[in-house]
Parts: sequence; structure tokens; C-alpha cells
Amino acid sequence: MPRFAANLSMLFIELPLERRFEAAKKAGFDAVELLFPYELPAHALKSLLADQDLALVLINTPAGDWAKGERGFAALPDQIETFRTGFERALTTAQTCNATHIHVMAGLANSPAAHTVFIENLIWAAALAPDQSLTIEPINPIDMPNYFLNSFDQAATILAEVNASNLSLQFDTYHAHRITGDVPCAWKQFAPLIHHIQIAGYPGRHEPLGGEINYPAFFAQLDNDHYSGWVSGEYNPKGQTLDGLQWINN
Repeated sequence: MPRFAANLSMLFIELPLERRFEAAKKAGFDAVELLFPYELPAHALKSLLADQDLALVLINTPAGDWAKGERGFAALPDQIETFRTGFERALTTAQTCNATHIHVMAGLANSPAAHTVFIENLIWAAALAPDQSLTIEPINPIDMPNYFLNSFDQAATILAEVNASNLSLQFDTYHAHRITGDVPCAWKQFAPLIHHIQIAGYPGRHEPLGGEINYPAFFAQLDNDHYSGWVSGEYNPKGQTLDGLQWINN
């Protein structure tokens, strides 16, 4: 069975953020991810993790003002300094809290220069933090229109161009299903590039139970392929988080 983590930006949100760490530990998780940890000082986040003996497996680079539609800056030609300042902030948090991965958010961009800028920023980030694992994640264009990175073939091309040993693919099964329609096939094709997995049910992006993605079969596939990374529940619970955690034992 894979190692499961809880995304505390989406799970246990019936509790204040500071109490979600204890709730995750009591529910049986040994690791968590936090998409945007910047509302907490890094030292405070480190203490919350240490108090519950939890590993932090992933954070995102700052997205900007989400309410205004900002979704990261790494592929925005006119926001290079914004991206690099934000990345340095993410790196400080990751190093303080020993975060396994930093997900580099590309942002909303479709200009011809976006690809070049994304490559240049990824090369810069990978060189700045050679001991820090970085990921990029394709996000489906239905849920997030105009997000620059929106296919797995595109992501594979970018990884090959950057050619950095500390940069890999983040595989979100919900997005993979919306992009490809076939999670097992996408996993089989891109598994060598994947270092982190996120899961959610489809449709609805609720608990990974039932629906169109066969999670028991997918977890068995991960075991058969000797995947050793984390699998994080990143979904919107239908009700109280604890009431929907049966998927852990699928």
C-alpha cells in the first residue's frame, strides 16, 4: 500500500489551520502537504510539524492574489522578479521545515515567450537549490483555463529541456483524468518522471472513493511498480474529513 499524506489546505478545514496537524496525525497520517504555508511563519510551521511528528512533503511557490486570478508566476514574461522573490521565500520555508518538494507554479500565460521564460526560471531555481526537490504539475484547462502547463507531453518536454536532476513531475490523478481520460495509461507512460502524487475522486473532486477512477487498482499498480513517493489526498471532502477517509484502507 502506498504512503498516504493529507493536504491540509483542503482536508480538516472544519478546524483552524493550527489544529489540522494534530487532527491529521490522529487520523493516521505521518505526512502532510500545505499548498500555501505563507500565512504562518516558517518557524511556527516547523513547530506544528514537530509537535505531531509529521513530515512536510510538499508546498507550492506563492501563487499571488488568488482572488484576483493569479496562479503563480514562473511562466509569466513580465513577472520574472516576482517569481524569483517568491521562489526564494518558498525555499526558505522548505529548508526550515525540511519539505520534500516545492511545486513550481507556472501561472496563467499563453504568449510565445512563456515557454522560454518557464524554462529559464526552472533552470535558475534548480541551480539555486540543487539539494531541493522541485516539481511541475500539469493542471487541466477546464478547471483552470489558460494555465500554462496543461498537458503531460508538454511537461515531459519541459523536463527534458531543463534537464535538472532535482526537477520532476507531480502527478495529480484528478487533473490526469480530465486531461487524458485514462489515469492508468498516463501513469504507465510518465511514471519514470513522477516523484509525487495527489489524488481525488472524479467527478466532483471529492473523496477518492468510487467514481470514474479505480483507486484500489491504481494503488495496486503503484505497489507493483515500486513507487516509493508519497500519495497525498488533495480533495474537497463531502462532509467532515474524518467521515470520508475509508480510501486509506482501499
